[in-house]
Amino acid sequence: MADSLNCDLKSLSPLQLFERVTEQGEKVRALKAGKAPKDEIDAAVRMLLSLKLSYKTTTGQDYQAGLPPKDLVLINNGTTKEEDEDLVDPWNVQTSNAKGVDYDKLIVRFGSSKIDTDLINRIERAIGQKPHHFLRRGIFFSHRDMDQILDAYENKKPFYLYTGRGPSSQAMHVGHLIPFLFTKWLQEVFDVPLVIQLTDDEKYLWKDMTVEKAYEYARENAKDIIACGFDINKTFIFSDLDYLGTSAGFYKNIVKVQKHVTFNQVKGIFGFTDSDCIGKISFPAIQAAPSFSSSFPQIFNGKENIQCLIPCAIDQDPYFRMTRDVAPRIGQPKPALLHSVFFPALQGAQTKMSASDPNSSIFLTDTPKQIKTKINKHAFSGGRDTIEEHRKYGGNCDVDVSFMYLTFFLEDDDRLEQLKQLSPAGNSCKKIKTCRFFSSPLLLPTQEQSCVPTLCCAVPFGNLKHI
Repeated sequence: MADSLNCDLKSLSPLQLFERVTEQGEKVRALKAGKAPKDEIDAAVRMLLSLKLSYKTTTGQDYQAGLPPKDLVLINNGTTKEEDEDLVDPWNVQTSNAKGVDYDKLIVRFGSSKIDTDLINRIERAIGQKPHHFLRRGIFFSHRDMDQILDAYENKKPFYLYTGRGPSSQAMHVGHLIPFLFTKWLQEVFDVPLVIQLTDDEKYLWKDMTVEKAYEYARENAKDIIACGFDINKTFIFSDLDYLGTSAGFYKNIVKVQKHVTFNQVKGIFGFTDSDCIGKISFPAIQAAPSFSSSFPQIFNGKENIQCLIPCAIDQDPYFRMTRDVAPRIGQPKPALLHSVFFPALQGAQTKMSASDPNSSIFLTDTPKQIKTKINKHAFSGGRDTIEEHRKYGGNCDVDVSFMYLTFFLEDDDRLEQLKQLSPAGNSCKKIKTCRFFSSPLLLPTQEQSCVPTLCCAVPFGNLKHI
């Protein structure tokens, strides 16, 4: 039995080992508090000591409550000298690879689990329909405890969705839509409530803007989010600047998280320094609070044990690693997560599309003419050395930004593969005619065929502010 346990522990990542030690420590405390039989307590303590030894053997670090493995919580979230081509944190995404971030390495560094074929098949069986193309194509590629969410759904137990937006500009760009479009699908197929946090307080703390401007951006971004078509009876969109002062439950959870996370821990997780304002240091607790149903007593009638599922981009994972560590110590269930890849900037997949760089982004309020200009001027094609070679062989689909965008917005798998094979080379992209999405050269043989859902067409984007 001991050999079996050791074999099982060797298969765990450092972060998974850390979580096992934390859970076992909670179990020991619960047994002692409940005055369990001495032999039961002793067995639990022996298990705890064994887990701590495995943790130290694997990481070279002593276990410290509330402080995940150091190589997983640096500001670049585990980037080492051998892997310094990828920088991923809540504020920066950079890689030297033209194909983008190596997400398989990121899974290992973050200690999450890959969304594999077995999980996708289980989702399909649970919902009784074909999974979203974001799942089929690996756009949502990583998870934490999605199996527990499916267990709850199959046993008719409730759960809810939580995602968010940091409003740093008047209009969102198409990259911001990815988690919202997927969240809308999750809400439809599972028929569950959704809370959407607008972190206008965060943007005021991090950006050079007034409180009033941050709040204005939140209201404008909310219009773009509403236009995605969420169930109006099961969706709560809130501004932190508004809601924090009106919900006792929300603030109580913030305070509980704040009490259980030290300054050293947030410095390790987020890279804060002694020069950062105290608002930044305390903010992670605010982003953690919506993970707990007791933050929304008006929605869940005071129920405090409803699990949360968070669809988000992988760069937000540090917030929720912290949240998952704190949750058992404040009597809350750990949130589950689904992680998406980054939506590439026009200039290439070395970084994500950013609202702070208008030339890297296509905004939902851009006109067709503006979109065409941006694509023609800035979109990286992975082209050949000469115009003649490019016309003959086409661009490289592995790095071609226009083709990457089609992988996000063209739902038909067969059509996407057909477009990929259109070039004479058979494995590279050749720009042919005009796509209604970008009003610029893309991968469609005729202008009449639409490559994306209606929501993602340029013309409706220009009207979102009028809803």
